[in-house]
Amino acid sequence: MYFAVISIFPEMFATIREFGITGRAVSQEQVTIECINPRDYTTDNYRRIDERPYGGGPGMVMMAEPLSKAIKDARLRASQHGCRMDKVHCPVIYMSPQGQTLSENSVVSMAEYYDGMIILCGRYEGIDERLLSQYVDMEVSLGDYVLTGGELPAMVLMDSVIRRLPDIMGDDKSAEQDSFVDGLLDCPHYTKPHEFAGMAVPEVLLSGHHANIAQWRFAQQVERTQTRRPDLWQAFTPSVQQAKWLKALAKAAKK
Repeated sequence: MYFAVISIFPEMFATIREFGITGRAVSQEQVTIECINPRDYTTDNYRRIDERPYGGGPGMVMMAEPLSKAIKDARLRASQHGCRMDKVHCPVIYMSPQGQTLSENSVVSMAEYYDGMIILCGRYEGIDERLLSQYVDMEVSLGDYVLTGGELPAMVLMDSVIRRLPDIMGDDKSAEQDSFVDGLLDCPHYTKPHEFAGMAVPEVLLSGHHANIAQWRFAQQVERTQTRRPDLWQAFTPSVQQAKWLKALAKAAKK
């Protein structure tokens, strides 16, 4: 998959390009990440990409012209990398607290259908609305809070999508068992030693009985989700097998 990131701080993205699973995906050419600095598309000596807002007010607003040129260049690069150039397969995404909240379902859909994405990182008070209305296909938020810029959210978006691409993770089932994948929080995990701080690994995990282990893990997911995220629990729709386990849990609770 191809990623073009438009940011005035391209150096920040060394983190995702050089380390961990995402860095390995880049080094193995499963993923391409290119950074585009909108300052390179300015014409003045100061390479300005921001100005004071019309109507007054605090802060500065990123100007439309250098950003539009950066997006056009990003689209050209994406096309050269084989991306189908439409908003369905290679959208321009603006990281914004006003956007649609990123979820596991949207991440899975992006990994499945996108050839690439062009990610626009804002700064200051925001971006000229005319640029957003003319060039941006989608706005994505990480939640109801504000950061100093779009770079960190962009890295979160890329990390979440990259790990969902085929053959990126050492074991694809690892991603399938994460929190939110089936609508529930993840179950607890244990490894060596058998005892730590006076606590032992649950015996069921040592039994080798895969059906019992699966049922125990599901029960832990249910308990955690009900306690920590009741909103997720209310929206949860169990599979046929999960419904059977829920009946067994309810029966056991009555004893």
